[in-house]
Amino acid sequence: MAEKLEDLNLPNAVVTRIIKEALPDGVTVGKEARVAVAKAASIFILYLTTSANTLAKKANRKTITGQDVLQAMEEIEFDRFINPLNEALSNFKKSQREKKDTHLKKKQLKDDKLTNDIIDDE
Repeated sequence: MAEKLEDLNLPNAVVTRIIKEALPDGVTVGKEARVAVAKAASIFILYLTTSANTLAKKANRKTITGQDVLQAMEEIEFDRFINPLNEALSNFKKSQREKKDTHLKKKQLKDDKLTNDIIDDE
């Protein structure tokens, strides 16, 4: 758990990047607005996490799953974000699979090379 309330805030650089990506070019956002967005996002994350944790506890689990988060989004009446969130989760899972496959391929190539080097030395 966080030791200080400030530990729960999102990094300013991340918040600034997200805001800039969401707005058209030429629009500037003041420091006070960035701080307000960061605090609002932190509060939302805490609220969503608490709701998802409650669902996990009801299911006698200590680990919050993606499904808990999706169900919590519905419970806190943010249902309109469930489809985009599902899409983001699918993209994340796909990228994780691709990373794993790439790692396994590199490992296999390395193992094959090592085996070939040993055979060549004999």
